[in-house]
Amino acid sequence: MKYYLISDNTDTLTGLRLAGIEGALASTRRDVACLIETVRADDTIAVLLVTEACYALCRELIDSIKLSVSRPLVSVIPAAGETRGDTGSITRLIREAIGVKI
Repeated sequence: MKYYLISDNTDTLTGLRLAGIEGALASTRRDVACLIETVRADDTIAVLLVTEACYALCRELIDSIKLSVSRPLVSVIPAAGETRGDTGSITRLIREAIGVKI
């Protein structure tokens, strides 16, 4: 099972490469879409990591992949130096369900 990263941040890309995860930089919607199609064509890649900025560029495409295919599993991650704050869906769901702020 291989991981692949699509990032707009060189620090994130470098850090994950040190952990053994290959990836590429993308700064435009077209770059992100091309990389996603390349990953989908590679049967050895099981998990696709996408930084939040890249996700924002291709939200519809990435959401359709998350909902319709079993491979690759897509996970949106913050880039190095960024924090998600409380925008994460799990945090929001917990707050809405029980009213506890984490």
